[in-house]
Amino acid sequence: MDSTIRPVALFTGAYLLVATPLALRQQNTEFVFYIAVVLALATGILLLHRRVGLSAGVLWALSLWGLLHMLGGLVRVPESWPTDNNSGVLYSLWLIPGHLKYDNPVHAFGFAVATQVCWECLRTVPGVRPTLGILALCALGGMGLGSLNEVVEFAATLLIPNTNVGGYVNTGWDLVANMLGALTTATIIWLRGDKSLRVKFQKADFRSQK
Repeated sequence: MDSTIRPVALFTGAYLLVATPLALRQQNTEFVFYIAVVLALATGILLLHRRVGLSAGVLWALSLWGLLHMLGGLVRVPESWPTDNNSGVLYSLWLIPGHLKYDNPVHAFGFAVATQVCWECLRTVPGVRPTLGILALCALGGMGLGSLNEVVEFAATLLIPNTNVGGYVNTGWDLVANMLGALTTATIIWLRGDKSLRVKFQKADFRSQK
């Protein structure tokens, strides 16, 4: 394990070691299932990192996303705080009552990071630049991973009784949040890439004038 991923792995392992007994103590079968999913994803990310060399920032962001997910399902909030369906967990906390739940920015953040992962994989291909077409593909990849997440949540509702997944409207807003996160990352990459390309063109023009 290289020096880039080792501290991230230790941090991730530490919060999962706390989350696992907490989920078991709460008899929260849903989050025992999700912890297993996070472990499977962590293994996949490790293999992907060995292949393409993900940036340290992306690795830390992925780990933070996992932590936010664990907190969302396992931390209970005071009864006086507004939650969707009175579930009492952080994931259902209304940040703006009736409009924005804790769940929404976590989704947006997570699939913004997933879009960055797609780009860091594609940029290893010789000649690939952050064009609008390539970044549209990355954003669609991030949104596709978001849809896969909804499939996992649907599987949880079939396997585990009384989950906090939510209904069709909740799934719809999850997909909207995923899209916003993916488009935000794609736009940031494009703006940065466009700037670097302009600098290169300016240097080329200056040399040709000489």
